[in-house]
Amino acid sequence: MSLDLIDKNLMISLMERRLSDPHNLLGLHEVEDSNGKYFVIRVYDPHATSVKIVIAKKKYEMTQIDSGFYILEVKNRKKSFKYLIEYTYGNGDTYTVADQYSFLPTISEFDLHLFGEGNLEEAYKMMGAHIVTIDGVEGVKFSVWAPDVRSVAVAGDFNAWDGRRNQMRVLGNSGVWEIFIPGIEKGTVYKYDIVDEYGGHHLKSDPYGFKSQMRPENASVVWDLDNFEWNDSQWVAHRDGMDWLKQPISTYEVHLGSWMKTGPGENDFLNYRDLAHKLAAYVLDMGYTFIEILPVLEHPLDMSWGYQVIGYYAATARFGTPEDFKYFIDFMHQHGIGVIMDWVPGHFPKDAHGLANFIGKPLYEYADPRKGEHMEWGTKVFDYGKNGVRNFLTSNAVFWAQEYHIDGFRVDAVASILHLNYARKEGEWVPNEFGGCENLEAVYFIRRLNEIMHGRCPGIQMIAEESTSWAGVSAPTYTGGLGFTFKWNMGWMNDFIRYMNLDPIFRKYHHNQLTFSMMYAHTENFVLVLSHDEVVHGKGSWINKMPGGEWDKFANARASLGMMFGHPGKKLLFQGIDFAQFSEWNEAVSIDWHLLGHEPNRKLNQFVKDMNHLYKNEPALYEGDFTEDGFQWIDCSDWESSIVSFIRRADDGSFVIFVLNFTPVSRVEYRLGVPYQGFYKEIINSDSVNYWGSNLGNNGGVWSEEIPWQDMPHSIDLVVPPLSCLVFKM
Repeated sequence: MSLDLIDKNLMISLMERRLSDPHNLLGLHEVEDSNGKYFVIRVYDPHATSVKIVIAKKKYEMTQIDSGFYILEVKNRKKSFKYLIEYTYGNGDTYTVADQYSFLPTISEFDLHLFGEGNLEEAYKMMGAHIVTIDGVEGVKFSVWAPDVRSVAVAGDFNAWDGRRNQMRVLGNSGVWEIFIPGIEKGTVYKYDIVDEYGGHHLKSDPYGFKSQMRPENASVVWDLDNFEWNDSQWVAHRDGMDWLKQPISTYEVHLGSWMKTGPGENDFLNYRDLAHKLAAYVLDMGYTFIEILPVLEHPLDMSWGYQVIGYYAATARFGTPEDFKYFIDFMHQHGIGVIMDWVPGHFPKDAHGLANFIGKPLYEYADPRKGEHMEWGTKVFDYGKNGVRNFLTSNAVFWAQEYHIDGFRVDAVASILHLNYARKEGEWVPNEFGGCENLEAVYFIRRLNEIMHGRCPGIQMIAEESTSWAGVSAPTYTGGLGFTFKWNMGWMNDFIRYMNLDPIFRKYHHNQLTFSMMYAHTENFVLVLSHDEVVHGKGSWINKMPGGEWDKFANARASLGMMFGHPGKKLLFQGIDFAQFSEWNEAVSIDWHLLGHEPNRKLNQFVKDMNHLYKNEPALYEGDFTEDGFQWIDCSDWESSIVSFIRRADDGSFVIFVLNFTPVSRVEYRLGVPYQGFYKEIINSDSVNYWGSNLGNNGGVWSEEIPWQDMPHSIDLVVPPLSCLVFKM
């Protein structure tokens, strides 16, 4: 057999991992010599001791012409034909499979075009590993974006982690490499073996991988996401028809790894399915309408709380399989509970198997460290100017919404995405083309992302954790805004925490910290948050931010939470705050559920429960969150007594009145102006004995008097208990 049947340069390039299109060398090819046209099959497997070709059940021994290279001439065929390859290895094992190099590309020219433009919104359907059947052959098609490299291969437990055996081809100048490998099944562990332009090898997890190994292992796992039957169509239809600006949103923020555990060990996690049942029962009882889960995208380090993501398309294996996580969401939806996911498109860690230096140099991140490094967090910054990066991130949000029915995304650290000078000193950042500090590429990405998500999922919530005064974060993009649904109200949170930290004797000198938020409350669609960030890193638990002895701490905590429920804006509370956990949050252990056996904690929990149910059932507390008609001060200037009072109104004119006292001094004969004559029922009193209070109050309510007061035509005479929240309804 002649060596002329193989191009020696191509053969050497393949062996040295320098060949961008191994399909051009290997597989079935028609050749021509002086005797006419015929077919030749070329195979490369450096582990095989012999190779046979099976045609119509008949076997033909291949000739080995070099280490791992085999060739067979087929001269009795006039047109292309199907065949199998039988490999034999040194231990005597044989393996018969279709030739991976006999298949056409699995990606359409149109999808490649959209990917190149940055407009492939469902890139996850093209990229990554997908179990498919092609021409009756079952296997997995792999695709990865890796421009400017010599070679890419799939390596895994199925080929002894030897990338030479499953080398991919690049499709034109797209930078996308692909291959269909027959015989691979669900559960196969794999990575991409990338040879950079200088010959260096980089073993990388699949950026689009649907499942990852349990840490500390870090390979991707072939998985099929279609084997789950959803039962939440009623919820999805309800969600997509909602105007969430006018709905009650009380969110319970949860870290699944520490909400509840099976034991004291670091791996004693509940499964997603167990969590679904236990968490839904608690959320329903407490009256929350949504849960927000800290990132469950695959991450290597527990201590990162999920904010340093490696597997953007994989639900963490800590709590089970993708099907288990779908069950979790489906169960929540069947019980009327929405699921918001923390999402981290601003930065990613430097772990060697992840996105950092994916091709031996920056690909997903900016190359210039003045743009590509988050010095504060030790992470990389996505390069929003690259179409492949925008495909990756936009498709990721679409993926979780479409494949997992996620109801919303709380987008982490938006300020760090928008600002080129975020956490940087002078000289450590690069201005934009106009000399400003705004990352114009990131602004374009965020606006386009929000347009796409709202267009695809009408009921989706896009929520920005944005800590600066950037204008129009929750304004529509057609008005120049960023297009988010909501924005976390970090200003209110910081002012309110500082105010509540104060000894009540000094609060009257800082009264503006209690009232200033209403000066800007309607500039954005705000969410009031008491989140995980406020109960870690030495900041103390919520209850221990409160001054005074035990009774004062609990009274302060009840009054503060009452103020939060009354203030315009949607609500969010982190786990443990609603039963006054004493210790700071620790992601490694369960929150202290045993405290519900302690009377003051149990009764504060009851107060939060009652406030949640009042909030859900009283339109005045949510319909007018973002209109000036929904809120009216009665008195915001009683700084001497540290008392504030206000009205919350519904669209139909119904209203409730809040009176809050932030001193430990009770006020008797405290006159309050009211808009109408009638009986004002005391529907909440945080000082009730039911909440571990001193049980002062107004005996269930008071009749108004025709005494004009505080620019109101009528007034009521109240007993205002110490450190209390009172709510009245006429």
